[in-house]
Amino acid sequence: MHRPLAAPSRSVAASAPAGTRIYAVGDIHGRADLLSEITARIDDDIRRRPIARTVEVYLGDYVDRGSDSRTVLDLLAVRLVVHGAVCLRGNHEAVMEGFLQDPTILPYWLQLGGMQTLASYGVELRDENETAFNPHRHFVDAFPRAHELVMRCLRDQFSCGDFLFVHAGIRPGVPIEHQDPNDLIWIRDEFLDSTQSHERFVVHGHTPVPHPDIRQNRINIDTAAWRTGTLTCVAIEGSTILFL
Repeated sequence: MHRPLAAPSRSVAASAPAGTRIYAVGDIHGRADLLSEITARIDDDIRRRPIARTVEVYLGDYVDRGSDSRTVLDLLAVRLVVHGAVCLRGNHEAVMEGFLQDPTILPYWLQLGGMQTLASYGVELRDENETAFNPHRHFVDAFPRAHELVMRCLRDQFSCGDFLFVHAGIRPGVPIEHQDPNDLIWIRDEFLDSTQSHERFVVHGHTPVPHPDIRQNRINIDTAAWRTGTLTCVAIEGSTILFL
């Protein structure tokens, strides 16, 4: 796995609680191989640098585009149960959840990379307009109980100290408690173009960047793992952001 092209560490104008280290992982998109490497790196870092409390935060977009979404959710289920990981909802999870309830959104999901997710569960579409069988029924039947539980555990946001973790961003000028959940998983330009200080320093993904993008009010760690082979993980301790 390629490491992010970024400085080994950076300081920001925000701080995690004393005695706490936060690990945040960017958009995975079906790259179970990269997620396995990242979780091993997190576990190794904790062994080498013990601290009173660690928090793992996964920023969403676990499925679609990459080839092994099913195994990604298997791995996240373990991190949830064993490590108490925080898993945020990305827009791709929202669309997949929508398809589980409403088969008519299949064409839209396929545009976002849903075919790869279906294939990882053994639901093969020979043609996007295939009508010989019911992909919705096959996917619902193949979707395991453990993955349903992962979906139920997904959060729209998570705060720790001065840091706010969301998938896409927040709407500037709106208090955190009044943010629209759709903005948290879909917003782009209004948030990305904003230079104003928010209530907290925002850690997010959703919009691919060639390397982690640190601004005075946010950091974007979506490095398009599914196509670049770079899955970014940052360790936040005090006011320091370290790239694992």
